[in-house]
Amino acid sequence: MAYWGPTGALPALAQTEGSMDGDIVTTSEGDLVIHPVNHASLVLGWGDKAIYLDPVGGAERYAGLPAPTAILITHGHGDHFDIPTLDAIAGGVPILTSQEVFDKLPEALRANATAIANGSTGEIDGVAVRAVAAHNVTADRMRYHPVGVGNGYVLSFGDKQIYVAGDTEPTPDMLGLTDIAVAFLPMNLPYTMTVDQAAEAVNAFKPAIVYPYHYSDSDLAAFQAAVGAGTEVRLRDWYPNGA
Repeated sequence: MAYWGPTGALPALAQTEGSMDGDIVTTSEGDLVIHPVNHASLVLGWGDKAIYLDPVGGAERYAGLPAPTAILITHGHGDHFDIPTLDAIAGGVPILTSQEVFDKLPEALRANATAIANGSTGEIDGVAVRAVAAHNVTADRMRYHPVGVGNGYVLSFGDKQIYVAGDTEPTPDMLGLTDIAVAFLPMNLPYTMTVDQAAEAVNAFKPAIVYPYHYSDSDLAAFQAAVGAGTEVRLRDWYPNGA
């Protein structure tokens, strides 16, 4: 198992304290705070850790939040990967990402980054991570997210596993997941899943909680109605002020 973490003292930005509100998920090692940011961006707070997923939109979007202690990036599309945002917020914290994104990082960011392939496991900032295949499966959508390029991530916080899917349709890796406490699933055409695909995937791998994210103008009421009784659907505002 590989390990990615800080290699020395972090710069002042990464040590700045902030506060974070959001939904609480109880784990065996303390509460996990889930803070939606925008579209496909979120922050997971756990103890003194602040794990940023796909941060974009500039530093102002993260004002008032704890500075990141680690950053994960699923793939290279602009609504998931933005170098100016990373330059502004990353400091010297570890970055875990796909090979595609790693190759695009400037030297200063790449020095603290590691590429992980689908199916690989490791640890970042004391959190166990597994990369899950994230790609299209429908023939006429394959050009958007080809096989082997993007990652989803399963992160382990104590006894709870959190799945952040990235941009994908239901891949065999996704459908084979087990014991997922919280899942974040995208649903917008033509790039990711339909509402029906997302609901069918949830009913297959049965996370305890699912958050639709990256949904644009998808019909969330239809998604909620199609998800089985064993999963709680949490609808949150991922597009504040219409952003």
